[in-house]
Amino acid sequence: MSRFAIVAPMQAPARRMRATALSLASLPARPHKTADLAPGTPAAAVVTAPPPRRPRGRPRKTAQERSDGNRRRQLMDGAAKLFRSKGFAATGTRDIAAAAGMHSGSPFYHFASKSALLFAVMNEGMASAVQSQQQALAALAPQAPARECLRVLIRHHFEVLLGPRSSFIAVMLYEWRSLTPVQRRRIALVKDSYEAAWMPALTALGQQGLLQAEPGVARLFIFGALNWAVQWFAPDKGKSLDELTEQALALFIHAG
Repeated sequence: MSRFAIVAPMQAPARRMRATALSLASLPARPHKTADLAPGTPAAAVVTAPPPRRPRGRPRKTAQERSDGNRRRQLMDGAAKLFRSKGFAATGTRDIAAAAGMHSGSPFYHFASKSALLFAVMNEGMASAVQSQQQALAALAPQAPARECLRVLIRHHFEVLLGPRSSFIAVMLYEWRSLTPVQRRRIALVKDSYEAAWMPALTALGQQGLLQAEPGVARLFIFGALNWAVQWFAPDKGKSLDELTEQALALFIHAG
């Protein structure tokens, strides 16, 4: 009995090890994410496929986000036209919602107040003008003459003043005092950036003796004259924007 008592503890671990090895061997292999392998491919050649890469760039907007953006733009476009035709004080939120085809309380989902909507109309309108002006200048040939640069700037400004989304300009001209002081300062920064892009061309023309006034003063006169076109321009009669551009150039600079 003692012989069996000594041998039994030594044999039991061996049996357990063999049983464990058998149980592990019977487990199914983890499937690989690679393509089907040819018969006889060594195990070392099996490489698990890397995880898919995240797409580069900004994530695409959802349908809900696009819908919200469209409604916000509809509110801004409708509000700009109403502010221009009726004035800020006389325009109610019901008028704005109706112009966009929404319920009366819908504007407050996108804007905290009517004042915030007025600010958005002016600020985003000016930001869009800055961007399109940069694109117009970038399309010029390298080392383009200063006169050509000024022509492009004037033509672009006429498009901003009188184009399909020009209502914000009239709102800026006539409702500037309806903004809060903080709002005015923020929009002034964007407006200054827009006007500063004119100074290189005006300075070069001044150095060439072609400008009718000192560059800084000339810029003020030019914007004052061009901006007034919102009062008298009629697209269905009179001169085209290209013709007005040439007339403006003749008014502001000497023939070179």
